[in-house]
Amino acid sequence: MEQQGSTSVQAAHPGSPGRTRPITQGTARNNQDVPAMGPDLPHPGPEGHLDAHAHSGPTSNSSMTTRELQDYWQHEKCRWRNVKLLFEIASARIEERKICKFVIYQVIVIQTGSFDSNKAVLERRYSDFEKLQKALLKSFKEEIEDVVFPRKHLMGNFTEEMICERKLALKEYLGALYAIRCVRRSREFVDFLTRPELREAFGCLRAGQYARALDILMRVVPLQEKLTTHCPTAVVPALCAMLVCHRDLERPEEAFAVGESALQLLQAREGHRYYTPLLDAMVRLAYVLGRDFVSLQEKLEESQLRRPTSRGFSLKELAVREYL
Repeated sequence: MEQQGSTSVQAAHPGSPGRTRPITQGTARNNQDVPAMGPDLPHPGPEGHLDAHAHSGPTSNSSMTTRELQDYWQHEKCRWRNVKLLFEIASARIEERKICKFVIYQVIVIQTGSFDSNKAVLERRYSDFEKLQKALLKSFKEEIEDVVFPRKHLMGNFTEEMICERKLALKEYLGALYAIRCVRRSREFVDFLTRPELREAFGCLRAGQYARALDILMRVVPLQEKLTTHCPTAVVPALCAMLVCHRDLERPEEAFAVGESALQLLQAREGHRYYTPLLDAMVRLAYVLGRDFVSLQEKLEESQLRRPTSRGFSLKELAVREYL
């Protein structure tokens, strides 16, 4: 079981970063140009919502300096550059259980345009593709009416010929879906490619299996980032989970580096539910590492003043509630 002490550090001396206050937390039907609205957007956890600040710029009460704002908008401009992905069904294998038999397909996702050192490798059953198709039909029936979904056969599903045929058909199916802007940005599509791995990772985090959780997160987070460039904060919960894993595995340098990435995504989004707990964790890590924690502490106190509360979640307490 996890030790609660890792999330409630006491001040070692008057200069250490103690917790000074409680912390909180037009309808176009063109396939290529329908904007991502409402259910078309991914969400980071099981709540079925997207942060209110996911698409907004700096808030009216943002405390960022002019230089910080310039850096923020430059970062946003870079993130919005088109990311194009290719899908391959590299292999397939037959799994036999006591009461069923099915084929598992290995899906590889690669970013085009440059060497991709973080290609994603995942496994899905035909039934997973089928669930995706049914979910998309509810929200995008007109948009995907020309997309061919490989049909199920009553017999011969496990022959080598049928498996090879279906591998090609599923590859073309994913490519056709990705070509439709509103579909590739949809919660359904992003969840199909990332949610099983994220659920497993957060389950390992809850069980205190930090090394296993971290291994899964390091494989799925790069793919989640590529799929959610239109909604950068969607990856924040996973990054914060990585911070918690590194920290509890006594790797403060790695934890701090991941935390910096998460904080950069939350610039000008001080109202995000992860912002204050993340700052609190970063202050403590900075102190342990001998880094400048004063500026982080000031931002933390400003955040606590804006959103005072009697009880707030720590970063770990917030992370373990994801994907329940």
